Amino acid sequence: MKFGIVNTKEQQYFEKLGARIKQLREEKDLDQKTFAFDCEIGRTQLYMIENGKTNPRLLTLIKIAKGLELSLHELLKVS
Repeated sequence: MKFGIVNTKEQQYFEKLGARIKQLREEKDLDQKTFAFDCEIGRTQLYMIENGKTNPRLLTLIKIAKGLELSLHELLKVS
């Protein structure tokens, strides 16, 4: 079990969400450290989210969405 992620389906969702956040960040040519600072979250926290190793809090996801200039709804759309 990883960081409160209960089952494989949830784990897969957080891995896909993290990969999406990383891809969107890189498309904007933002390095992890700068982006984390701009979003007022820790770089290690962003690393953990981008690698699907944590279940991010809602406030953290709101900050990331704002940093990526997306709505929270758009950010959470993971296929």
